[in-house]
Amino acid sequence: MQWWIWAVAAVALGVGELVTTAFILGPIAAAALVTALVAALGGPSWLQLIVFIAGSIASLALVRPVAKRHLELPPPTRMGTDALIGTKALVVQRVDLNGGRVRIGGEEWSARAYMEDQVLEPGTRAEVVKIEGATALVYE
Repeated sequence: MQWWIWAVAAVALGVGELVTTAFILGPIAAAALVTALVAALGGPSWLQLIVFIAGSIASLALVRPVAKRHLELPPPTRMGTDALIGTKALVVQRVDLNGGRVRIGGEEWSARAYMEDQVLEPGTRAEVVKIEGATALVYE
């Protein structure tokens, strides 16, 4: 085959990769580009075909998993008071609908009971359900 056929195939596959973003066509485009180089150096058609097939398989098997790992985003990190939601709190002063105090991660916070009828006595472990301003709403 002519080298330019492989070059056109590489460009077409590269454009296809940009459109699909599945990272399947990109590695095959790279194999087609290497095959174009083999063809330009005068490699026979059977060698070009072997280089293309081997290059496609190798690039898909080796490069695609690494690229997919880099494309996957980690779960968003909660920051500030959002990071406290779901954490455990220790009641240090009776907590009810009107107020109280809890210790969250070594810091003392003002707190209110999340449920209107709930009363949490000192020493009770509770869960932070919500943060409103500087007050933690807790639930046992």
